[in-house]
Order: sequence, then C-alpha cells, then structure tokens
Amino acid sequence: MQSILELRHLKTLQALREAGNLLRAATLLNVTQSALSHQIKLLEDHHGLPLFERKSTPLRFTPAGERLLQLADQVLPQVANTERDLARLVQGVAGQLRIAVECHTCFDWLMPAMDVFRGRWPEVELDIVSGFQADPIGLLYSHKADVAIVADIDDSESVSYHPLFRFEIVALIAKDHALAGRDYLAAEDFASDTLITYPVADDMLDIVRQVLKPAGVEAAARRTTELTVAMLQLVASKRGIATLPVWAAQNYLNRDYVLAKRITADGLTGKLYAACLPELSEKSYLMDFVTTIRESSYLNLQSIELL
Repeated sequence: MQSILELRHLKTLQALREAGNLLRAATLLNVTQSALSHQIKLLEDHHGLPLFERKSTPLRFTPAGERLLQLADQVLPQVANTERDLARLVQGVAGQLRIAVECHTCFDWLMPAMDVFRGRWPEVELDIVSGFQADPIGLLYSHKADVAIVADIDDSESVSYHPLFRFEIVALIAKDHALAGRDYLAAEDFASDTLITYPVADDMLDIVRQVLKPAGVEAAARRTTELTVAMLQLVASKRGIATLPVWAAQNYLNRDYVLAKRITADGLTGKLYAACLPELSEKSYLMDFVTTIRESSYLNLQSIELL
C-alpha cells in the first residue's frame, strides 16, 4: 500500500491532541476547520481506520491515532531540531532578544513562552527590559530592546509587526455590586463608579480608548495601582470597577473572589503584537520566538484567539 503520510498529517494530530478539538487545532495550524476535517478524513480513508472518537469530550484517540501520535512525537522534534541546526549554519548561533513590554499582565503568558524558547534556542540570550515601558518602540530605535510587545500597529513607525493574539477584556466587580445581575456593562455604567487601572496614559487603556471616550463618558473617579492583586482587593471591597484580560483575572474568578462582566454587548477585545526592527525579522530565531509565543499562549490561555 502506497503511503500518503506526510509531516503535516503528524503535525495535525499533535495539534488536535494539544488543542483538544478540531476548531482550536485548526486555529493553531492556521487552516480552516473544514480543511482540517478533510485532511483527517483522507488519512482515515487511506488507512481504513478512525483516528479519534467523534463527539468525545475530552477528545480521545483510537489505537490507530495513538500509534500515529507516537510516530509524530518521535519524528517531529527531530525534524524541528534539524531545521534549527540548518538555520544556525546559515545565520550563526549568536543572538539576543531583549524584550520590552507595555502590558502589565503580559508576564502571565510571556514567561512560560520564554522557557519553551530557551530549550529550542539555548544560544540566544533572552532578557526582559526591566519595568513597565511606556514607549517600547522607542527602545527598539535606541537599541535598548530587540522586541517590543505592543497593543497597536503604528504605520508611521519603521518597524515590523508580528501578530500574536487577541483577547477579551472584562469588567471586574464585587460579588454584591449593584451591577452584579447585569449580563454586560455599558459605557454609562462606569459614570457612577471609580475606575481602577494601572498607572498608564489613557491612550493605553482599552476601556477608555475603545469604550468610554467614544461614548463621551468619564468614570466618576479614577484610582491606580501597580499590582494586580491590589486592584482585585479594591474591587472585592467595592472600591470601584477594574478591567483586565480574562487570563489575568482567571485565578480570582476561579476562587469566586470577584465577578467578571462583559464590556458592551459585543465584548471588548484587545490585541497584541511583537514588534522589532526589520533586519531582525530576517533572523530564524526571531520568527521561532514569535511562533513559540503564539503556540504556548494559545495552548495555555483558553480565552485568546490567534491573529
């Protein structure tokens, strides 16, 4: 029997195992769900065996699927290592990535991604530029940082932007807050309460930039804190409303410490990009760093969507 098995099939099965369902696996592989389903069906038809149990939650692989996964786990790391070795031969092994962030909550997903990347590229020195950076793009130009994690694309800047993911931002209120029974909060709901934020400019706050300012609404009062835990303590004691990415508040929500509400009926979303100078974009380790962030974050943060 002629084999049709390709590396992409093995990658598909690994993605399916890691993502847990067809939709998330398709997103991880940057293909449509129908294309992924078609690819799996062709493989099943060729071998005459199902590869996983339909409608199983969590997803369960058949013995045939498990056997192909064993092959994938053996072969794909060797292929990836060989490709990195070839890139090292072409571009050299030395390099550094100093990372600047303008997001207080980015470390929740950035640190695990950096750990994965270190295992893939031990020769590349990784470091985080200390502290919150109000102008991370400026650090690229002054060569004080190599990568900047930013929330917006500025076409006037001479840098390359690599899409990472989008995420939902929720309003966090006390469990006995007057708005606890609402399905979502509108801009007007912030007019009678204190808005608790990190100490950053308004143009860096999605709640202000995307919701309050367009509606001509200002919060009754403002309060800032550097620490997420302090922010949630203020919320729990009914000192105001905070807005955070779902992942940043998930531990507090799991403990029933505060309540999360959608912001507007459609929800409030933010985006993140990795920015660098154009010449760095040509480096294999930079592209692999971006890929590592996307894969690691997508698998570890269930509330995000890849860009």
